[in-house]
Formats: sequence, C-alpha cells, structure tokens
Amino acid sequence: MADYKNTVNLPETAFPMKADLARREPEMLAWWEQHRTYQKLREIAGGRPTFVLHDGPPYANGAIHIGHAVNKILKDIIVKSRSMDGFDAPYVPGWDCHGLPIEHAVEKVRGREAKQLDAKAFRQACREFALEQIDVQRKDFIRLGVMGDWFDPYLTLAPGYEAEQLRAFAQIIRNGHLYKGFKPVHWCLDCRSALAEAEVEYEERTSPSIDVKFRAADPVELGRRFGVDSHLPAEASVVIWTTTPWTLPANQAVAVHADFDYSLVRAMRRDAGADEVLVLASELASAVLGRAGLQGAQELGRVKGAALEGLRLHHPFYDRVVPVILGEHVTLESGTGAVHTAPGHGQEDFAIGKRYGLTVDNPVGNDGRFLPSTPMFAGEKVFDANKHVIAVLEERGALLHHEPLRHSYPHCWRHKTPVIFRATPQWFISMELKGLRKAALEEIGKVEWTPDWGEQRIYSMIEGRPDWCISRQRTWGVPLTLFTHKESGELHPRTPELVDRAAALVEKDGIDAWFDLDPATLLGAEAASYDKVTDIMDVWFDSGISHHSVSKLFPAVRTPADLYLEGSDQHRGWFHSSLLTSVAQKGHAPYKGVLTHGFTVDDKGRKMSKSLGNVILPQKVMSTLGADVLRLWVAATDYANEIAVSDEILKRTSDSYRRIRNTVRFLLGNMAGFDPSRDAVPVERMVALDRWVIVRTTELQREVVEAYRNYDFHLIYQKLHNFCVVDLGGFYLDVLKDRLYTTPATGHPRRSAQTALYWIAEAMVRWLAPILSFTAEEIWRFMPGERRESVFFETWASLPTTAAAGDPIDWPKVLEARAAVLRELERLRVAEQIGAPLDAAVALYGTEEWTRALAPLGDELRFVLITSEASVADASARPADALPADGEGKSGLWLQVWPVDQPKCVRCWHKRADVGTVAAHPELCARCASNLDGPGESRRFA
Repeated sequence: MADYKNTVNLPETAFPMKADLARREPEMLAWWEQHRTYQKLREIAGGRPTFVLHDGPPYANGAIHIGHAVNKILKDIIVKSRSMDGFDAPYVPGWDCHGLPIEHAVEKVRGREAKQLDAKAFRQACREFALEQIDVQRKDFIRLGVMGDWFDPYLTLAPGYEAEQLRAFAQIIRNGHLYKGFKPVHWCLDCRSALAEAEVEYEERTSPSIDVKFRAADPVELGRRFGVDSHLPAEASVVIWTTTPWTLPANQAVAVHADFDYSLVRAMRRDAGADEVLVLASELASAVLGRAGLQGAQELGRVKGAALEGLRLHHPFYDRVVPVILGEHVTLESGTGAVHTAPGHGQEDFAIGKRYGLTVDNPVGNDGRFLPSTPMFAGEKVFDANKHVIAVLEERGALLHHEPLRHSYPHCWRHKTPVIFRATPQWFISMELKGLRKAALEEIGKVEWTPDWGEQRIYSMIEGRPDWCISRQRTWGVPLTLFTHKESGELHPRTPELVDRAAALVEKDGIDAWFDLDPATLLGAEAASYDKVTDIMDVWFDSGISHHSVSKLFPAVRTPADLYLEGSDQHRGWFHSSLLTSVAQKGHAPYKGVLTHGFTVDDKGRKMSKSLGNVILPQKVMSTLGADVLRLWVAATDYANEIAVSDEILKRTSDSYRRIRNTVRFLLGNMAGFDPSRDAVPVERMVALDRWVIVRTTELQREVVEAYRNYDFHLIYQKLHNFCVVDLGGFYLDVLKDRLYTTPATGHPRRSAQTALYWIAEAMVRWLAPILSFTAEEIWRFMPGERRESVFFETWASLPTTAAAGDPIDWPKVLEARAAVLRELERLRVAEQIGAPLDAAVALYGTEEWTRALAPLGDELRFVLITSEASVADASARPADALPADGEGKSGLWLQVWPVDQPKCVRCWHKRADVGTVAAHPELCARCASNLDGPGESRRFA
C-alpha cells in the first residue's frame, strides 16, 4: 500500500493551539511598550477626524476590583473600535487624587505619626499615598490590555491640573454662580465635613418615631379660629410627628398645608381619664388617636390649614413661642399633617424659614455634639440625645406617643454611618442665581444617552437638587482661593482676578502655595482687612472640572468630548458634577454622549461580598485564564443591566474563546504557502462557495461595525461566535476541507479557497482587535503577506465588493437541503449503518424550485453534502420510500440516504466506483489520481 499522507495539503501554522494567555500576554505588553505601539498609533492617526472618550478618573485608593475592569475594558473596546473606524481616538487616563478617603487611609497607615504631622506634611503624606495607589492601579489597567498614555496621565493632584481647576473656578465666579450661605448641608459626623449630594446614600435605619404636642399659647385664639366658642382647656395643642427628636432644640415653627383640612379633636386617654384637645390633619386624625391610645373622639371644628397661619405655640421644653406657618412640603403620607420646622436642620425647613424670617439656629458642633450653650443637652451626641429628648418631652407632658420606626435614612457613602442636616457657613454654586438649573436641563436634552433612560434619571436629579455646597473643612484638596472681608464677610471685589493669580502660584508650587501664602502677596495693604479662606473644594468639583483642565493640559482631549462612560451611579456623581461645572463655566454640556453600565453581581444576582465568598478578583483571572478571557466576558455581557460574573461564567467564556481561537488557527493553518500578492484569485474567478463566504463576511462586517458604533458589544460577541460555529465550522470550512486538502497545492480550487480564507482572516482579526486585543495582535503576526507591525495601525478590512456577481446558486436553499441530509446521516450513524457521512450516498427529489437551486451544482453537490455520491431529480421521480425533508412534505423536498457499497479512496476517503481505475494508483479514485499526476480537478461551485 502506497503512503499518500504527504500528498495531502494538511494545515500548517506556528500559531499555537494552546493560548497560554497568562504567560503570553505580559510578553505582548512588553512588546507594545518596546515598540511604542500607542505612540506610533497616534502618529499614524494624526489628521483623521477625532473621537474623544474622556476618562472618568477612578479614585486613587486601593487595588482595582472587577468593576474597575469592566469600566476600563469597555472604554478600551470603544477607543480601539473608533480607531479601526478611521478616527484619531486618543485615550488619556486619569486619577482622582484628593479627598477624605485618602486622608483616612494615611491616618490608618501612619497611625500616631499622622496625628503629629502639621497640615503641610500631612498633605505631602496624602500626595505620596495617592501616587503609590496610582502605580498599583496603573499596573493592573495596563495588564488588562488597555492602551493609552499611561505614563503621562492626568492627575487631579498635579499642579497644572489644580491651576486649571482654579482658572475654571474663576470663570464660574465671573459668571455669577458662587455665593456664601449659612444653610443646612449633609454633615458626616465621621468626616466632620459637609457632603455633596453624590456622597450620600440611603440605607435602612431604625429611628424613634414621636408625636409631640405644641401647646397653644392662647387657647381662646385657637378656639376662635376653629369657630369654637366654648372654653378650651389650656392643654389644647397642635401635634407634630418626627423621627429626629434631637432636632427639637432648634425648632422655630410648626408647618401645616394651606389646603389640607385640619380638625380640632377632643378625646380621652384610657390610662389617665383626662381630656386631650388636639389639632390634627383630618385625614390622619383617626390613625394618630389610635396609636396614642385615645378614645371617644369628638370633632369640635374643622378648618383649612390656611386659617391656622400665625397661631402661636409654646415650644415643648424651651421658653420659646413659635408660629404656625404654611408649607407646600407638608404631606398626608404619614405623621400628623403638622411638621416640626428647624431651619438649621433641613433643606425644606431652611427654605420656608427664609420665607418667614425664622431664626436659623444650629446648636450642633462639627463633632455632632450639642454646643455648650444648648440648654439641657450640652455636650451630648445628637443621636444619643434622642432618648434624653424623649424623656424631657414625657416629663413635660408633651409626648403624645413614641415607637421605633424602620425607614430609609441618609448615610455617608464612605463611612456607612447616618448623617445629619446641619446649618453651617459654606460656599455654594447656586442653581438659580444665574439660571444654572434651567440651562443644565436644556443641555441634557442635547446629549445622546445610552441607555436612553439615563436622560430622565439625570434630568430629575438636576431638576430637584439643592444648591451645590462646594466647600469642605478638610486638609487634602484644592483650596478655595478666596478672600473675604473681615467685617462684612463679602468676597473681595477683584475675586476672579485674584483666583487667577492664585492659580499661577499653584501651577508653580502646588496647593501648598495657597496655604503658605501671605495674603499681602496678592492684596498688598488691603491684606489687613481680609481673611484668607482655608476651606478646600468638594472632590466632585475636582473631577467634574476635568473637561476644562484636561483639555487645557492635553490638547488632543478636546471638549465637549464625544463620550463619557461610567457606572450608572455617576448620574448623581461625575456626569452630574461635570454637567454643572461645564454649564456654569461655558454654557454647554461637557459631553455629546453618555454611556452607562451596570454593576457586577454573581450568577445568582447577589452583590460581590467577601462574606459571601463570591468576589472575583481581576488580578486572579488575568493570572490564570488571561486578560482576553476577561475582555471577552465584558464584551459578551449586556452591560446596560447588572453584569453577572462567576468562576463558572468565566469558564464558559474561556470555552467560547477557544472556539474562536481554533477557528482562526484553521484559517491560518490552511493559508500555508499562500502569498496574497502572488496567489490571490480575482473575485470573479473564484469558486462560487468562496464568493458566498466573502459576501457573508462582508455582510457580517457591516453588522459588526454598526454594533461597535452603537456600543452593542454583546451583539458582536454573538455574531462572531455564531459565524465561527455556524457559518464557518458548521458549513463553509466543513465543506472546504476536501478542496483544501486534496486538490493541487497551487491549483485554482485551493488558491480560490485560500483567497477566501485570507479575506475572512483579514476582516476577522480586525473585528477581534478591540475585544481580544492580545489574541488579535498574536494572529496578526502569523497572517500572510506584508503588513504593518501592529493590527492596531489598521482600519476595517476593505473586502471585495463584487463577490456575488452572476452566481447561479441559491445558497439558502442549498443550506436548507444540507441540514435535512445531515439529520438523516446522523440517524444512520446512530443506527450504526454508516460510520461517517462519506460512507453514504444521497438522492434528492424536489419541486422545480428545489431542482433549480440544486441541480446546477452537478457532481459538486456531493462536496456540499460531504457524501460520496449525490444526485438531484424531480419530485415526480421520487420512490415511495423517499423521506420528506421537513418530516411532513410541505417543503417540497424529499431524500433518500443509504450506505455506499463502493471501495474507499485512501487519500480523500470518498467511496467511489472509479477507485483503482488508474493503474498507477490502484488505491485512489480517478479524481485524486488526476490531482496527483494529471491536470488536477476543476471546481466551479464548491
């Protein structure tokens, strides 16, 4: 028996089957760095239209987690795909470097030493810590395969950035948005500082719920307002409900709603047998009396809330008379319909207090304790004082009822501890003074939001938010470079100019330049009349002004940016602060588009938690499965919702990765010996099936590019995987193997096939590059023909455009027939009547529609069906035992499949009657003999 193994064109490539990503990826990173791939791409892309994705800076505190990986990978996919799309798409990463978490980290790391540092030394310690964290995070971001200017990023602690932040601040002041106010702000007792809206989150908490009697100062007047002539007892009271007893020392009024009905009710206590005369919202009266244990209720009168305005009440435990006022914020959802009002402890209270000229009293210090001047409660912590306040109320007979209540309450997002509202002097950006709210809302409508629900989310937040408190009483941050008059407290009349001059000093020497500054340096003789402000800016202002600072320091990052991309929580964070600063400074939004992604959860939908043991560390995934598997998982997931991840999910992703890799390896292996400049077959001369696959590849490229442009990455994954599994593995490559392996190596049939494989690979390596960046670059090195050194220097493949011209084959019909045949072949294989498809012959019988589609293939039909024999005839000629292709006969196609009783060609494994008819090759079919010694076969269709 002759050995024909060496006559078969088996695949040959050095592209490894085993990915070994954990080892190869770091080598690729070193190669990119050595060859300055990102920098060269910037040079190549110079002059193209620009696409700017502005990086939202992660906080420089701690190693990256899986959420960071999702965010950075999504950004990288977009930047790389836009580059492939013909744009100059720079990526300048950044870090958010100031703020309280870094202060706390330094205090924790340095312990007692930190407390002994002066402010300047402490700031330096914070700076060093932030830079250390940046190095840690940068290493992991680079390891993810994210390309960018990693060693020249923007840092909010850089003097140049801080200076530009101050220059933007000066412009906001010029535009009239800044003011100083004494008003309630969220105050964290642990931070000992004001908090921004974005730094507050709501969590469940149990609070004391109390109904409190405010006794009427003049019961006769109370009765008159209700039209009651009979004498009322001195204890006639308006009842309020609150869950913050500790705020009662600051009470200045009781608010009712002008349009609600209020009842004057007489009822009796079961335990005391004494009458209570109470003013309650009519709709809530029954519920209040019930929980207070009062019975025998009698309504003495009913009026609208407006009739009670100005009524005087005694404070429940201080010698203070407070008025009844009218407020739209009063509701009937719960409580009594009357609201205790402390302008020093609430936004709505402050607003209504301002309208009525109430005193803004804040008896609470920045440590959360009552000031020494606070009667009864001096020195007590506010939450601890709740019990004391309730005891005093009970002692004074002012407590109608109390019970615990589980409800949603604001907490500090850093410390997870409850916050308080506390009136303090702070610097604010006004939402109303110069129409900032209105302008910001108008700009929201000009932005493309992905998903589109993001528009309504940020709109409602801007619509209802209070003025922005931008001052903080901390050490590590950009200073508010302001001077206020010692007597009037007013800003210096040349404030914008002075802020610009301070910016120049900060640009040279950093923020210490302000804290070390002798005011006389900028104010001269005026310095004696002015105080230098020592507050720092809210860190959300730091990152929110990046649209200005980064565009000034990095001209490639123009503003407005084409896209901002962050987690969905940033509608109240960075998207929010960026919008307000940009509109306040420039009058327009800082972005043309905003894309948000969900948060990572495990495969059961639970949040990542160490206690649950479901935390997936990106560092571990990269060191085992590889970054490309992590990148493929991100791309495969619909990021608009929660993003599920687990070891099992990543294992399945790894399996999908292998399928894609093996498909590419098949393409590369079967292009051995192919030089596209020498061997490529013109499209009009290609075998019809090869033209079909180029048409399919062209269609798919159009879909892939559109999906990249629409940020539908999970669709790209689905389409790519389907292409590899169904179009290629399930059909084209399956059919192609015979032609690739058995026809002459340099003959037309094989060169046509190789040309098609070449175009598929040229397209596919580019589709993969934004997602499987390491793998695509590895593939690129094994591609035939001359090419530039990196796949990232390319744009989408320019595929042949006339691939389908004149083809007579109805390929969808062919595929339908093939599927029916394969089902029957599998049935015979399971029944052990055949071992493989080439052990069978098939006869197809169809209507004219079918014969018109299949008959042109002639003898090449057998290659499509991968059977040793195949024929097509009219349905009228079908034998009685022919099987309907669809099981019912409605399709108009029938088939017969049977085992072939012919000798097997040892080279192509087809079972043919002509095996042994060529004397020189007694074990071969005539086709193989011709392919070896003769002119070789020709293929027209398959």
